[in-house]
Amino acid sequence: MDSFKIFIVEDDIWYGEILEYHLSLNPDYQITRFGNGAEVLEQLHLQPDLITLDISLPDSTGEELYKKIRQYNEEVPVIVISAQEEISVAVNLLKLGVSDYLVKDDNTKDLLWNSVIKVRETSTLKQQVQHLREELGQKYAFEKSIKGQSAAIRKVFTLMEKATMTNINVSITGETGTGKEVVAKAIHYNSSRKKRPFVAVNMAAIPKELIESELFGHEKGAFTGAISRKIGKFEEANGGTIFLDEVAELDLSVQSKLLRVLQEREVVRVGGNENVKLDVRLIVATHKSLSEEVKKTNFREDLYYRIIGLPIELPPLRSRGNDILILAKHFLEEFVHDNRMAPISISEDAKEKLMRYNYPGNVRELKAMIDLAAVMSDGKEIKSEDITFTDARPDESFTKEEKTLREYTCEIIKFYLKKYDNDVVFVADKLDIGKSTIYKMIQQREIVI
Repeated sequence: MDSFKIFIVEDDIWYGEILEYHLSLNPDYQITRFGNGAEVLEQLHLQPDLITLDISLPDSTGEELYKKIRQYNEEVPVIVISAQEEISVAVNLLKLGVSDYLVKDDNTKDLLWNSVIKVRETSTLKQQVQHLREELGQKYAFEKSIKGQSAAIRKVFTLMEKATMTNINVSITGETGTGKEVVAKAIHYNSSRKKRPFVAVNMAAIPKELIESELFGHEKGAFTGAISRKIGKFEEANGGTIFLDEVAELDLSVQSKLLRVLQEREVVRVGGNENVKLDVRLIVATHKSLSEEVKKTNFREDLYYRIIGLPIELPPLRSRGNDILILAKHFLEEFVHDNRMAPISISEDAKEKLMRYNYPGNVRELKAMIDLAAVMSDGKEIKSEDITFTDARPDESFTKEEKTLREYTCEIIKFYLKKYDNDVVFVADKLDIGKSTIYKMIQQREIVI
């Protein structure tokens, strides 16, 4: 374990030596003692892990010195030690942010010992959190979090990079399974807010009667069952980013409250009257068209313009070309690693099969498909027969209407052309019809591709 650097600032030489000796009993502690404020200020560049501070020094008060220390280093913990119990001074210093306030008496050594242990534990936790945040930032580097090289996905990377440069709101649209939350996390962990919380909320997963409390919090007794104060998701995300997934599902009454929160940059908990100031970056996502929802009066127009910010539309997997194989390889390697399996390759016929599929479930469906194929394979190579399409049937909705056989034929051919990227020869073979039949339908505008 690395040494823990402690600065003791104490003008009473005898008392300072006692504190130094007592703390030095822990060999991990590296102690340096100072007799006045000027001396310690000159050595702050050595980056101490903790400072113990006498409140009465010959050249400054404890409060004055504490403020100067804070100007140089906002993070270093400070424990104040006073010769007498001064409640008002103690309260003021604790409000300013000191870690602890101790009164000089027979118990001070033991109290200081315990306080240093708590400070060090907190410091260790902060370092671990910081390390995890840095790892997350690396994990959510654009090219690492979102696999692909297609023009469509490169355009997304460009917009994401622009989003990280400011705190502008971001609205992400795209079909289910295209990776909207992954994009939101990548933006957050590559922005200036990466050291602060990322809080994700799925609007569609919360009952309407609970959503206001979930977002904005509530006070004890605000309603039946509110047995204690609850901090809402916006407060949890303060200083960081809140991600509202499926935002189009918000009830109109909650939309008006959300608009107020965004306009005023403050929140009032349900059943309370305290205004809590907010500094939150908003990212929203939906698989619906918000502009269409506005036209249908399902979504407030004023809220729409407030949240739209920088729009990012995620392309469906079927339009990303060779990205399908890049993702398939990535998911296979990930599955093999997580399950401690020997390397598995993908055969050429399996690759062709993957490229022909339409992927209604997008990236999420591809991952599930590859995981299953790895299990079904011989452990060395995924073959065509190992790949199972979970949603390979045509849309049955067209059978609800009465149509001619010719119209039904057109519908079926359209479906298969869309599914297999307009490969007329392949579809003709698949449906056991002449390719000239399909070409004729296209020429006569019965089928448009």
